[in-house]
Amino acid sequence: MNRDAVTVLLPAYNEAETVGDVVRDFREHGFSNVLVADGDSTDRTRKLAEEAGARVVIQRGTGKGQAIREAVRDHVDTEYVLMADADGTYRAKDADAMLEPLFEGRAEHVVGDRFADMHEDAMTGFNRIGNRTFNWLFGFIHREDFGDILSGYRAFTRDSFRRLTLSADGFGIETELSVECARHGVRTAVVPITYLPRPNGSNTNLHPVKDGGIILMAIYRQAKTSNPLFYFGSAGVLSGLFGIIIAGYVAYEWFIYGVSHEVLAVVSGVSLIFGVQLLIFGVLSDLIVTLHRETLDRIEANDSGRNHDSVPERETSREDEPRRPEAK
Repeated sequence: MNRDAVTVLLPAYNEAETVGDVVRDFREHGFSNVLVADGDSTDRTRKLAEEAGARVVIQRGTGKGQAIREAVRDHVDTEYVLMADADGTYRAKDADAMLEPLFEGRAEHVVGDRFADMHEDAMTGFNRIGNRTFNWLFGFIHREDFGDILSGYRAFTRDSFRRLTLSADGFGIETELSVECARHGVRTAVVPITYLPRPNGSNTNLHPVKDGGIILMAIYRQAKTSNPLFYFGSAGVLSGLFGIIIAGYVAYEWFIYGVSHEVLAVVSGVSLIFGVQLLIFGVLSDLIVTLHRETLDRIEANDSGRNHDSVPERETSREDEPRRPEAK
């Protein structure tokens, strides 16, 4: 494994308690090219990272997602990228296992599965439930099982990263990476890793409720191109249920008390019609997406078959022709 072909990317913001140890850990495991993308920290993160031997750049924008995009685009010149957090929760000892599928050509993107070996205090019960829910929802919508879509320990080729359309600025970047890999057919492998608790004195930048909402919206928003039936159908079901509830209330008030609610009746009817329209639109969109995928598969199969059959035949030269016996 050529570690010189790997850039270890560590996005960081106010990680003075851990960044130095994380950088040294990777360097001790043979990774000389360690890049810290600092989000303009107000503590000693940059100084400690440089003292530990890292190359430090200050991102122009804000947020983890923006730091990763900017670092890979402007500051990475190696073929492979190993991305981890600077909070000491990931081990450099797992780096070889993460990079192995890339070097062997089995994958272009690797996700480290934290649930394979998660220490008891590494994640709160609330966060565990949220992570499990998001993983199930991702698998249901995008029909892929990446084990741990919110994992911050990843390895990927720089070329595959450039094929992805990424826009998330904060912690939604991991979800967006997973969704984009599924949408663009990037060969993805899942590798079991160890997930450690944060060291004492290290504070998390994650806000479970706020960032959980961002992650949920990222999963749902991207469903419109990979599973439009769910994207439009779920909205249609909600609209229909709202209409049914309002219709039930209007009927109850009319039959029991003789009170008419004309406006609410109109709202109920509109909601029901809108819900049915969304469901129909979801079915049609899903059909179009399915036909599009089948067409692309046929084109790729025909192209591969054509390339296999179009082996150039060797031209026959005069030297290859059988010689006639000379007349005596």
